[in-house]
Amino acid sequence: MQTLSFSISKFMKKFISTIVLFSLYLSSIYCQNYILKENVSYIPAEDTDAYKKERCKLDIYYPNGKTDYTTVVWFHGGGLEGGEKGIPDELKNKGIAVVSVNYRLSPKAKNPAYIEDAAQSIAWVFNNISSFGGNTEKIFVSGHSAGGYLALMVALDKSYLQKYNIDADKIKGTIPISGQTNTHYTIKKERNLAFDIPYIDEYAPISHARKDASPMLLVTGDKRMELTARYEENAQLNAIMKAVGHKNIEFYELQGFDHGNVYAPACLLMLNWINKINKDKK
Repeated sequence: MQTLSFSISKFMKKFISTIVLFSLYLSSIYCQNYILKENVSYIPAEDTDAYKKERCKLDIYYPNGKTDYTTVVWFHGGGLEGGEKGIPDELKNKGIAVVSVNYRLSPKAKNPAYIEDAAQSIAWVFNNISSFGGNTEKIFVSGHSAGGYLALMVALDKSYLQKYNIDADKIKGTIPISGQTNTHYTIKKERNLAFDIPYIDEYAPISHARKDASPMLLVTGDKRMELTARYEENAQLNAIMKAVGHKNIEFYELQGFDHGNVYAPACLLMLNWINKINKDKK
């Protein structure tokens, strides 16, 4: 019995090792179908602002040898005061391109610098993604936390993209994950306003709610675990968008997930939603 047990154990080890190696082989082949181009500047070469030259860069993760694919422009979180671009693991190897964007941060830069950067990076994608094989009619904008706020501001306040002769409604869909819909905390901080008291002005996405905006997917974490009023702010935006006549908006509360870890399941939800939107008639 000992010999038999040893033989079976030895066989299983070889079998498992073979499966692992085969999986790694397939994974390496699959990953080779993607290209990551890092630190591409999205501002003009003649721009002399040193901080913009440092921060206004993006990474492009795209399927090699394919065309007509969807692109997600992704803005990182960090309260508009920190954070760094990166491709979410949940969006890798999914047949889409991901453009991850850095932008100027407070307090070194003040509002609306980061919103303007977000708009300029989206304009860059509209003007350049076709050269990588992407379809300019399948550009989605997303981000987590502060990144979700930026996605909302550029999608709802059309003035930012109008500077680049781009209609914000050409965005195929907007997916803010735990994004603030009132005026952002950091903007209030820059003005010495109370942190927890709601404030709505021209820098609040909800003040630009309109019926003709692109389709929208709102996602937050569990309202018992989220940041103060983050669920409620998104619920209000959902209600106001519907009240002004917007016909294609969905809102999800992902129970059991807090503000920090909700972005992972939200990305998976986003992928399903993108597939649905792409199939819908314009």
